[in-house]
Amino acid sequence: MSERAAPFYCPYCGEEDLRPSEQGRGAWECAGCNRAFQLTFLGLLARGLGASHDEGDQPA
Repeated sequence: MSERAAPFYCPYCGEEDLRPSEQGRGAWECAGCNRAFQLTFLGLLARGLGASHDEGDQPA
């Protein structure tokens, strides 16, 4: 199994005082706003990072 993804800050308040949740399952607790959250991998995009979002950006 891979390492746990560790957040650098809370996605809700921006606080950096985070700790792993006692409930486990990859959850994190924020001491600043008292919220618990998870980082979740959603999947890979079909297009690459270099693909343009607007076809008007391509040269003629």
